[in-house]
Amino acid sequence: MVQRKESEGKNKFSEKSSQFKEEELLKSSSESEDDEENYDRRHESNTDLPHEYWQIQKLVKYLKGGNQTATVISLCALRDLNLHQEACQLAMRDVGGLEILINLLETNELKCKFSSKKIVRRGALINDKTGFYKAFRDESQVNVFMIAAEKKAAFDNTELGNIITNAFKMPGLFSAHYLKQYGENISHVAKFRRARKAVRQYGGIKKLVQLLDYTDSLTEFGIEIARAGALALWSCSKSDKNKIAIKNAGGIMLLAKLLKSDNEGLLIPIVGTLQECASLASYRLAIREEGMVKDLVNNLRKNNTELQQHCASAIYKCAEDKDTRDLVRVYGGLEPLIALLAHAETKELLVAVTGAIWKCAISSDNVVVFQQLKAIEQLITLLNNQHEEVLINVVGALGECAKIQANCSIIRKSGGIAPMVSLLTGTNQQLLVNVTKAIGQCASEQENMAIIDRLDGVRLLWSLLKSPNPEVQSSAAWAICPCIENAKDAGEMVRSFVGGLELIVSLLKSENSEVLSSVCAAIGKIAKDEENLAVRTDHGVVPMLAHLTNTTDDRLRHYLSEAISRCCTWGNNRVSFGQAGAVAPLVRYLKSTNSDVHLSTTKALFQLSRDPNNCIVMHSNGVVKSLLKMVGSSDEQIQEAAAGCLNNIRKLALANEKAMDT
Repeated sequence: MVQRKESEGKNKFSEKSSQFKEEELLKSSSESEDDEENYDRRHESNTDLPHEYWQIQKLVKYLKGGNQTATVISLCALRDLNLHQEACQLAMRDVGGLEILINLLETNELKCKFSSKKIVRRGALINDKTGFYKAFRDESQVNVFMIAAEKKAAFDNTELGNIITNAFKMPGLFSAHYLKQYGENISHVAKFRRARKAVRQYGGIKKLVQLLDYTDSLTEFGIEIARAGALALWSCSKSDKNKIAIKNAGGIMLLAKLLKSDNEGLLIPIVGTLQECASLASYRLAIREEGMVKDLVNNLRKNNTELQQHCASAIYKCAEDKDTRDLVRVYGGLEPLIALLAHAETKELLVAVTGAIWKCAISSDNVVVFQQLKAIEQLITLLNNQHEEVLINVVGALGECAKIQANCSIIRKSGGIAPMVSLLTGTNQQLLVNVTKAIGQCASEQENMAIIDRLDGVRLLWSLLKSPNPEVQSSAAWAICPCIENAKDAGEMVRSFVGGLELIVSLLKSENSEVLSSVCAAIGKIAKDEENLAVRTDHGVVPMLAHLTNTTDDRLRHYLSEAISRCCTWGNNRVSFGQAGAVAPLVRYLKSTNSDVHLSTTKALFQLSRDPNNCIVMHSNGVVKSLLKMVGSSDEQIQEAAAGCLNNIRKLALANEKAMDT
């Protein structure tokens, strides 16, 4: 029988395992818990069990009680069996074979360790319902595997770190096989959160990064070892803490070096790791500065679907930054992305490609290239009968393209309005956000607005204001603004929505600044119709707007003061704003450096200055000095509003002097 660890060592490990478990339970993680599927074991009669079930039972018994030779022979026999069969997995679980295999990882016998690792690795590949996989990823057993893999490695009990450093200095090629297996084993185990944490805690990240540096050692085995390391890092990089650990271990430079390889088998896990890590801003910066954007574009042209998918996903994440979007265009990356739209063989590739196009379209220079490539027409063909992930990206890209006025006509002529309006009835929150933005951009053209109105699109947008999601609420409110602006009879259209005005006023109670900004913008548009303004006043819009004036958010200040300016034109609203304490905060808005805030604020102050009491409050809060600066503005509208406000204040002062003289 193979020599096992001393009981003292087992007790020590058991204590470590308990501490690990308590620490895991106490420490929260940003990663979601892994989905687990409970398997209801069915007791089958002996006649229903295949021959392999009983064969595994016998072989595991030899593992438990046999000598070293019997153990090796049993392991070889197990390797020949098909562990993908449910019966074989049941047999391994029922007889406790997995525990024996993991225990063998702790031995000093090289052949036993090597064979047991092969069997465990095969088991880790299985996505089964028998509990075999679940047992393997059990927290304590993962710890055993990590300790065995790192601290009880093969050659003369040498630490794994030394083996990685000196592997190819040793005679024979077993060291290369071992390192390859080390990376592959961890790549399978680290698909789960607890295992990823264990890899980091036991120093595995640094060792895996070192594996990437083996491509120059031996042409064939060096690439295999680097690939195994990249696969493991790819699995580990699903954790943000591991991403940081990879960077600290010098992984970025090695990933950049290997990204220039011609070996597609190696490139796939390298790019896969990069696209996982690109969710962090520091990685996106490194990818740009290390010149990896060009390599991603070059690999995008290779005829490998999986590689294209991961390259597109990496570009999708990196294109959050403007400089990267520009580099993608400079290196000719937009053309292959558009070419892949028509030839995407899988859903995953189409999702990645449309996502990259969406993010690249944020830059107007890229949109010009997309126009030339007829990308908008191709995107519109994807609006029907597609997965939600694809639709999210497609309407996101169309929304960005529609920011250029000419593209609004292209979307209409290509039949894109109707399918986008139909998506407003969906439930996917991100899809609703993107489609409302796209429709809002398209509504800036009157012909598009007529189609949207005919398809009942404005009513659907209004109904989305009831959504519990603040992002959906704000995007819907922003979309409503151009709809009101370009509708033939906006006042009547708004009144036709039962409870619509009351609903939009009620959103002023929101605590989300983006929702408040969008609602204030919509209120400013609605207030152009006198009848609707009167109804909103009855719903108490004045005190609600006045309550928001103490904000320091310039975006909200801009649309809030614009809404106040519009509302002042009805009845005694300007007096009510003064009584509600809205004047003094507005004076402070003039100290902002935002020119949009200056324009809307001077307009609001001009309207408010028509009431004498408001003029007194403005003067006492030092508005004259600020308004004199505004009179010198290069914007004529600001000049005019500031001068008008000063004129009203001056008229009040002169009237007061005249009254005192008499």
